[in-house]
Amino acid sequence: MLLPMTTLYQDALRAGQEAARTAVLDRAIGLLVEEGTAALTIRRIATEIGTSTKVLYTMFGGKEGLADALYREGFARLRRAQEQVPRTGDPLAHLNDLAAAYREHALAEPAYYRVMFERAIPHYTPGAEALALAGTAFDASVAAVAACIGSGVFRPDTDAHEISELLWAAAHGAVSLELAGHFPPDTAARRYATLMTALGQAFLAAPAPPTDRERTP
Repeated sequence: MLLPMTTLYQDALRAGQEAARTAVLDRAIGLLVEEGTAALTIRRIATEIGTSTKVLYTMFGGKEGLADALYREGFARLRRAQEQVPRTGDPLAHLNDLAAAYREHALAEPAYYRVMFERAIPHYTPGAEALALAGTAFDASVAAVAACIGSGVFRPDTDAHEISELLWAAAHGAVSLELAGHFPPDTAARRYATLMTALGQAFLAAPAPPTDRERTP
């Protein structure tokens, strides 16, 4: 049973300030999806969750601060999703798992994804600090690529950050097309995997030439 909107903030506050802040952001993103940016006002959100505008102004400083918080929250959730991917002894398999987790998270959080990448909130532009924070969402990917280079799976002359950003670009393009409905559900996962595999192959180390013993007579 859903709780009345007016109890959301107080109920979340019992779990702590961070839970209360998350409740505010989730309701804000819900309003953005349901009614558009016109509904994204401090007064409307305060009414929806059952608190005062003073509380929200203290928390975010205003609508611009709220937009910035939504942007940062989206990347924080993506970072947690990446960090929760179990590590394996196979660095390439781990990198593939991270790519799959990226798509799964984007599909699970499409509203946040649009705030992060599609300027869903007009007139909001992330500053340098927010962009730097966003970049940390891909630390796990950079580490996985570095492991592929260190283990000899990828060529030693490649750069972990560059490869990670190229993988991100490919993943983002495919996911955005899927969210927009251009890739139907029955083919989207296969196309995504094919794209990521094809890009990864561009960085694979060349196999060692066969020894005399291995050559076919």
